[in-house]
Amino acid sequence: MIQGVRFRCAVQALLVVVCTVPAFAQTEPQAPVEEPTRTVEFLPRVAFHMAAEYLADEDPRFMWDADFGGELDIVDYGVGRFTFEGNYEVVLGDERRAFDPNQGNYILAGLVSARTGKTEVAFELYHQSRHLADRPKEDAVDWNTLGGRVRRNFAYRQAVIAAQANLRGVFMKSSVDYSWEIDAGVRSDVKVSPRVGVLAAGRVRYLGVDGSLDRGNQTGYIVEGGVRFEGRAGAIELFVAGERRIDPYPVEVGTGQWFKAGFRLLSR
Repeated sequence: MIQGVRFRCAVQALLVVVCTVPAFAQTEPQAPVEEPTRTVEFLPRVAFHMAAEYLADEDPRFMWDADFGGELDIVDYGVGRFTFEGNYEVVLGDERRAFDPNQGNYILAGLVSARTGKTEVAFELYHQSRHLADRPKEDAVDWNTLGGRVRRNFAYRQAVIAAQANLRGVFMKSSVDYSWEIDAGVRSDVKVSPRVGVLAAGRVRYLGVDGSLDRGNQTGYIVEGGVRFEGRAGAIELFVAGERRIDPYPVEVGTGQWFKAGFRLLSR
């Protein structure tokens, strides 16, 4: 009986999340890396995504994870582009009520890139801040980094493989012990029909720390598999995944691990 009530509340929470998110977006799969050209374009690409995931975790603070955001190419100058990225994530539990958002996290980034063949290399300015929802938090939790990103797409028969690696150094921070990080991932999309495909993805984050919180460097990861259905104006992905997340709660250090299942809506 209790499990049935919990499941119904979870479904209601998911519907609330979906109905309150105002935009569809895409950051995954990543946009193809195109050959350099002499053309200069203003606002040539906008991509948005929205996703919601159920987290199989005994901690009542972690039940749902939803995020939405996107990428905007402000100027494509042929041999590269100037891109703005943004993302908002909300984490929900059932600690106080059936639908209990307990944290909201923001990412803002600006990138200036150069293309060489099928490879794109970018300089990145990245900011992330983390906030509690409906709970007191006096000190800021955020960090700012400078770094680089390398991105390349590969095609093999019916498969498209997108690989990306980021190396960032922290130059300003509040309430965290982060010094630098490597964030790398790969994703494969295989067409099984003109409108249906299967996907597999993996991502690893290795975080260097300064020793102020008496712990060593941290490792997190996500492994994901699913199916993709494409329409004329957008796509939907259904997936299952396993994740190990570094510092899942903004004001605590440690790691969280869970199995999750969800969907992702994407623009095309």
